[in-house]
Amino acid sequence: MFENERKFLVKEVPKLEGIKYNLIEQGYLSFTPEVRIRKKNDKYFLTHKGEGNQIRTEVESEIDKVTYDVLMLLVQGRFINKTRYEVELSDGIIAELDVYHGDLEGLVVVETEFKTSEQASLFTIPSWFGKEVTSDKRYKNKMLASCENIQDFLKDIL
Repeated sequence: MFENERKFLVKEVPKLEGIKYNLIEQGYLSFTPEVRIRKKNDKYFLTHKGEGNQIRTEVESEIDKVTYDVLMLLVQGRFINKTRYEVELSDGIIAELDVYHGDLEGLVVVETEFKTSEQASLFTIPSWFGKEVTSDKRYKNKMLASCENIQDFLKDIL
């Protein structure tokens, strides 16, 4: 399966009261190729992501808690913890607003996923979105998980 998504910094966090959200914890078993485990509320997933920026392959399988707990022991780098809000935009597109916690506190990004490249290119960017960082590898979760000196890194990107 392919994903087609664009990622942005957030200029101004919209009102989140009453917005559906998920608590996410994820860790990387491998950075190259990109293989991660993720806990999303009370469900668990193993995911492989291909190379690329806006368009890349993504294969995700649900796993059980026991498998997740075993794989946690193999995680490289830091775990990423974030709250993901699902903000519905006026054109029916869902904006996934990620508010990071722990070592990544202060980082807020938003991703939008599209069915086609044409839909992605015609997307009207909401006023609360900031700079687009789709092609900036520093904002990929695998980079955030693997960065050794995260505080210096965050100073550079925030």
